[in-house]
Amino acid sequence: MEHVLNCSGLSFGYDGKTVLHDVSFYVEQGDYLCILGENGAGKSTLVKGLLSLIKPQAGSLQKGAGLHDRETGYLPQQTVVQRDFPASVYEVVLSGCLNSLRIRPFYSRAEKARAAENMEKLGITHLKKRPYRALSGGQQQRVLLARALCATRRLLLLDEPTAGLDPVATNGLYDIIERINKELGITIIMVSHDVHAAVKYAKHILQLNHTVEFFGTRDEYINSGCGKKFLGREAAHA
Repeated sequence: MEHVLNCSGLSFGYDGKTVLHDVSFYVEQGDYLCILGENGAGKSTLVKGLLSLIKPQAGSLQKGAGLHDRETGYLPQQTVVQRDFPASVYEVVLSGCLNSLRIRPFYSRAEKARAAENMEKLGITHLKKRPYRALSGGQQQRVLLARALCATRRLLLLDEPTAGLDPVATNGLYDIIERINKELGITIIMVSHDVHAAVKYAKHILQLNHTVEFFGTRDEYINSGCGKKFLGREAAHA
């Protein structure tokens, strides 16, 4: 199967100091990769690298299957300021089409139709005119996921998408992400602390600790020493 991303010996850092080194992994078209690791392990740094927001200190990051930077839909971790963004649900979702505007000052009919289609897929059409800031955390994440879908038909990069959500909203969002992957064939890369969700939904797992601790299939991870250790630690904290 063709690789959407192929990373070889990547190192990233800031101000000359290396944060993440010798990272190698690949992402296949239609894959669902979950990136795990403790706080400070380099997950956010890798996300910035995958989005081309920072350049590698070493190694190579190749994008295949005709993928371009503008074709990555990104759902970042939300800040307090972003949760209070003064716009309607429809305006937030439609803003996902900004990259396709280029020099045009207005959205096209096709872009407006795409926004409406993605709101329907995420079950938020009835919220179209509601202020984004008035929604629950789970509803806001669905809006941001619909926005990310407006930016891509190929690859979604999700950074801790369930952070701060209650269990019901968390499970609902995981189910939607799985459906997007399976039914729409969109490749998913998700950064998460939730190892149990990773082994339930992901096809491949990448575990970081300033370098690669593990990369392979979900089943390989479950049966690995690294996976057993991490799963056992999570169970002990539950």
